Amino acid sequence: MTAPVIVMWAHPRAVSTAFLRMMIERGDVTVVHEPLVTLADFGKVEMARPGGGTVELDAAADVLAQLRALAAERAVFSKDTLEYRYPHLYEHPEEWADFHHVFIVRDPAKAIASHYAMKPTVTRAEIGYEHQSELFDLVRASGEHEPLVISAERLIERPAAVVSAFCGKVGLPYLPEALQWEPEDRPEWRLTRQWHVDATASAGFKSPEKHYTETVGSNGLLRAYDEYHRPFYDHLIQHAI
Repeated sequence: MTAPVIVMWAHPRAVSTAFLRMMIERGDVTVVHEPLVTLADFGKVEMARPGGGTVELDAAADVLAQLRALAAERAVFSKDTLEYRYPHLYEHPEEWADFHHVFIVRDPAKAIASHYAMKPTVTRAEIGYEHQSELFDLVRASGEHEPLVISAERLIERPAAVVSAFCGKVGLPYLPEALQWEPEDRPEWRLTRQWHVDATASAGFKSPEKHYTETVGSNGLLRAYDEYHRPFYDHLIQHAI
């Protein structure tokens, strides 16, 4: 691997797709959209090949190896969501130990209401903060680079400062022009387009102005989800840039 592989681990509804859209706008990084969650949902995932073309993969080990292969050409940025716990990551940390790991977290009350609005059958585990916290601790113990945590709220409030700090941590040049982009639908999220409506309409980092009927304050199930996951969020947010 000659260039860095940067992997962003997000809970669902964390503004992570907007971050990925910013990475696409840079133009100097190979961007991979949710390979592990796609593999979990569909049993296979299509990824780019070094030099052009694509390859269909059906195993987590192959996904990690493909990220490494792509880094032979230039830096790679991959984003995945952690509604699932991916056992292969825990069983084979040596396969990702030299990657740069970034965790993005949003206040649970906001993320849970948004998640429930998209998927009323969402389970407690799928909220994702517990999986994030567990993986964060594993990266701290097994990885070569200290994991980075990004607060979604700080990213929205101070995008230049947060993105500049991120770039410094992972070894990329800071490109301020990438903080703005043209709203557009993207082929990267064609399989899960309904989850990325806000990112499709976005032109930069901005908090969606939405009001939900079912919230942590009005719905007992969502309140229980918040109470369960908030300690994991608190564990992560204390490390945020």
